[in-house]
Amino acid sequence: MTIHREKNPHPKPEKKERLTNAQINQTQDNVEESIRPHSFDEYIGQQDLKDVLSIVIEAAKTRKEPMDHLLLYGPPGLGKTTISLILASEMGVNCKITAAPALERPRDITGLLVNLKPGDILFIDEIHRLNRLTEELLYPAMEDYRLEITIGKGQATRTRSIPLPKFTLVGATTKVGALTSPLRDRFGLIQRLKFYEPEELALIIQRTAKLLNTSITESGSLEIGRRSRGTPRIANRLLRRVRDYIQVKKFDTITQELAADALDIYQVDPQGLDWTDRLILDTMITQFDGGPVGLEAIAAATGEDAKTIEEVYEPYLLQIGYVNRTPRGRVVTTAAYQHLGKTGEEQLSIFNDQ
Repeated sequence: MTIHREKNPHPKPEKKERLTNAQINQTQDNVEESIRPHSFDEYIGQQDLKDVLSIVIEAAKTRKEPMDHLLLYGPPGLGKTTISLILASEMGVNCKITAAPALERPRDITGLLVNLKPGDILFIDEIHRLNRLTEELLYPAMEDYRLEITIGKGQATRTRSIPLPKFTLVGATTKVGALTSPLRDRFGLIQRLKFYEPEELALIIQRTAKLLNTSITESGSLEIGRRSRGTPRIANRLLRRVRDYIQVKKFDTITQELAADALDIYQVDPQGLDWTDRLILDTMITQFDGGPVGLEAIAAATGEDAKTIEEVYEPYLLQIGYVNRTPRGRVVTTAAYQHLGKTGEEQLSIFNDQ
């Protein structure tokens, strides 16, 4: 399997500092690549999704056809890119990876499509951010495996149809509702990725620790898993931070106690909340009596961007039941009061009056 990562074909000249940042990002990408599972046997979690995809793969192989187009949605960091790479490996084809923001012009997507080989997988991340012209080019490509190109201008305008090899488009999005109906309806499979349980994350952490030549106990991996917000990407990131801690402190093995000490330094609490999560909850309680309060008001009071709160912090707070959405705005729950140690009668009576 060959992996092609498509970048913006029209890069702007970069200064020396930006090149340094690019090198840092490349190093981070290499670390991520080294710990990715390469088969569903190695892929931990998402069992329902794996069962569905295993059937689809086997059926496609039997018919000697590409898989149906697949749309994966769910919070970031749950493994959408990894699944696309595993699909390519299982099908024995190449995988080309790009992101919607990189497809600025029609020729960007055209160049990708005409270079596909039969059965190849084209993975488009953040597919809800496709511009209108690019999206419309995908319609006939997905349905009829042809590319409609307009040539010339004015009265000399004509349309040329270019046949494409049969391929599989895998789209990934965190906002499935932001996709237009014509695009969403062209996917034969639409599957949701779920947050992981701490026990599943512990297994992922143990696997990653082995690949990083880091010793860790089961209780140590579970401690990190509990603080990872149900997300493998965060779990692996926290593992690397704890590894730094034990290396500096000259310990050989990550234990539960050492993992807790390290993550306390990074201000990641036992529920996985970081400093900003707690700031949001505390602000809602102290300044808005626990809500209801609007998103813009929370953003103004905390100094955080409203979109960042809605897309990065709020999903997990909703998932663990610390915040509820109501027609009048966001409301802090009793569980959040208790977690922050605000369990006095005054705070609870304020909540109960909402």
